[in-house]
Amino acid sequence: MSTRADLAVPGSDPVETPESPSASPAADGRVEEALERDRLRRRLRVFDLSDRVAGWFWSLAVFALALVLRLQGLGDIRTLVFDETYYVKDGYTIWRHGAEMAWPDEPNAAFEAGRVDTYLSQGEYVVHPPVGKWVIGAGEALLGADSPWGWRISVALLGALSVLMVARIGRRLFRSTAIGAIAGLLLAVDGLHLVMSRTGLLDLVLSFFVLAAFGALLIDRDRFRAHLAEGGARIAAAGVALPSLGIRAGLRPWRITAGVLLGLACGVKWSGLYVLAVFGIMTVLWDWWARRRLGERRWLENGLFRDAIPAFFVMVGGAFLTYLASWSGWFATSDGFHRHWAETEGGYAGGNGVLNALRSLWHYHAEAYAFHVGLDTPHTYQASPLGWLLQIRPTNFYYRQYDYGQMGCEVAKCAAQINSVGNPLIWWLGTAAILVCLVAGLVWRDGRALAALAGIVGGYLPWMLYLHRTIFTFYSVVYEPFLVLCLAYAFGLLLGPRHADRDRRLAGTLFTGSLLVLIVLVSAFFWPIWTGQTIPLEQWHWRMWLPTWP
Repeated sequence: MSTRADLAVPGSDPVETPESPSASPAADGRVEEALERDRLRRRLRVFDLSDRVAGWFWSLAVFALALVLRLQGLGDIRTLVFDETYYVKDGYTIWRHGAEMAWPDEPNAAFEAGRVDTYLSQGEYVVHPPVGKWVIGAGEALLGADSPWGWRISVALLGALSVLMVARIGRRLFRSTAIGAIAGLLLAVDGLHLVMSRTGLLDLVLSFFVLAAFGALLIDRDRFRAHLAEGGARIAAAGVALPSLGIRAGLRPWRITAGVLLGLACGVKWSGLYVLAVFGIMTVLWDWWARRRLGERRWLENGLFRDAIPAFFVMVGGAFLTYLASWSGWFATSDGFHRHWAETEGGYAGGNGVLNALRSLWHYHAEAYAFHVGLDTPHTYQASPLGWLLQIRPTNFYYRQYDYGQMGCEVAKCAAQINSVGNPLIWWLGTAAILVCLVAGLVWRDGRALAALAGIVGGYLPWMLYLHRTIFTFYSVVYEPFLVLCLAYAFGLLLGPRHADRDRRLAGTLFTGSLLVLIVLVSAFFWPIWTGQTIPLEQWHWRMWLPTWP
C-alpha cells in the first residue's frame, strides 16, 4: 500500500497532501496515523508478501507432487507392514466400539484376506492414546478395512498436506515464496516422510499436528504484531505515550487453535508434551520481543501478565481439555481396557460414576507410563537417537526375496523392500544446516533460524533422555519438517539477499538449483526401496550405501 500523499489516479480527484491548505486536521491525522502504522509494521517485521498468486501456485505445485508420490501404488503391498499390525486393527475397532478391542492369536492373515471382524469381545491393552487410531480408522470407515487403501489413505493425505503446510510456513517464516517452495519440495521427495506417509503408523499423524500447531502460532505471531502496530499508531496519532501496562493483546484465536492441535498431538503420542512446552516458550518469547521492539518500557512485565500467563491457560488448558475429550470413545464404552478398573479392582465400587471413570483412566495412564519408561526389549532395527540425523540405522518395514519368475523377477534373485531411510543428501545436508541455524540464531540473532530449530528441540532432543529404551529412527518424522526448514534457510543464504548484485544471485541460484536437482535424482534412485518395488538383488545392494542399512 502506497503512503505517498502526492499520488493520484488519472481522472480522479487529486489527493490532498498534508501541506495543502484545504486538508482538514482529521485527514492530516489519518495520514500521520497511516505513516506511523506502516513504520511500526516494518519495525515489528509484520509478514506482508505481495506475490500471493505465485505463493499459492508453487505451494500447490509441491503439494500436487507430494500427493502423487504418496498415492501412487499405495495399495500394492497388501500385507500389514511393521507396526500396522497394531494400529490398523486398532483403528478399525475404535471406530466400531469406541475403544481398541483384542484379537485372537495370529489374526493378520485373516485381516489381510478381508476377514476383518475376527476381533474378540474384550478391550485390548494399548499404550498410546487414541487420536492417531481414530485418524487411521477414518480411512477404513471411508474405503473399507478390507483394502490397503483404507488402511493408509488417511495418513497419506496428512503427509501430502504436511508438504503444503511446510511450503506455506516456509514462505511466511522466511518472507520468501522461493524458500517456502524449496522447503516443500525437500519434504515431498524425502524417503522417510514418504514411507511414513504411505504406512498406517502413528508418527506421521503426530508430525502433522505438531507442524499445524507451529503454523497456527506463526500466524498468531504476525497478527499480534500487526495488532501492536495498529494500536501503537493510534496512540502516536493521539500524541500520547504508550500506556505503562502495554497494549491489550485482545482475543487470539490462532493461539487457541494451536492449543487444540497440540492436545491432538499429545492424543497421538505423549511425546507431544515436549513440543507443547517448547512451543509455549517460543510463542511467549515472540510476544516479549514484539513489545520490546514496539518501545514499551515495561515489556517484560506487560508480556508476562498480558501474554505469557494467558498463553499458559489457553495452550496448556486447551491441550488438556482436547486430550481428555479424545478419550470420549473410551469413556462411552463399557468394553474398553480398564474402563471399570475403579469399581472392580480399585476399591471404589460405590463411588461416583464420573470420578470412577477418571480414576480408571488415571490408572490406565500410570500403567502405560511404566511400560514406556521400561521398554528395553532388543529389536533388530532399534537405533540410538545419536544416529538419527545421519540416518545411521533406518527401519526396515518390509522385505521379500524372489526367485526368477516370481513377482515379475527377471533375474536369478530379486528383492522388494520398504526401507524408511531418508534421502541421504537431505539428511546429511540438513544436519549441517542445523549447525548453520545455530550460528545464525545465537551469533547473528536471526529469529527465523531459531524458530526453525524450535521443532527440533521439541521433537528430537527429548529422546536423548531415553537412550536406554527400544526406539527407532523413524520417530524422526516428527521433527523432519523443521529439519527441511533449516535446510531451506541454508539454501536461502546460498541464494543471497534480494539486493545482492546480479552475478552473486546468479551463482547462488545455479549452485542451489544444482543441489536440488541432485537431491531429486537421488530420491528417484531410492524410490524402489521406499515403495516395495521388485528389483534385481544386485540393484538392491547398490542402494545400501551404509553397512547399517540392510
